[in-house]
Amino acid sequence: MSVDLELAPKTKRPPGEPCCEPVVYPDVDREQAIQLAEVAKALGDPIRLQLVDVLRKHAGKVCVCELVPLFDVSQPTLSHHLKKLRAAGIVDSERRGLWAYYYVRPDALGALSAWLS
Repeated sequence: MSVDLELAPKTKRPPGEPCCEPVVYPDVDREQAIQLAEVAKALGDPIRLQLVDVLRKHAGKVCVCELVPLFDVSQPTLSHHLKKLRAAGIVDSERRGLWAYYYVRPDALGALSAWLS
């Protein structure tokens, strides 16, 4: 069986013209994507992920002095990780005298969880 194909010379498309239409479009706008990426980036470190896990499971606020023995890092390093989580809006803290007590913000992971499901 023979098939006759019509061959046409290759043509270059003009600069900036797309080769085809996108199959799907993102549901997340740019601002949401930036916020979700910030949260995901903060959770991208194993220690930070474990910190959030511990804080999430704890019934109340956790003193930083209780967190230090759980990890094989120094207190300044742990504070650095907590600072990154605070900057991403995942955890917050409350100072009581010399100590800081940390907790996961109730609404912090809702947007990421909703997007993933």
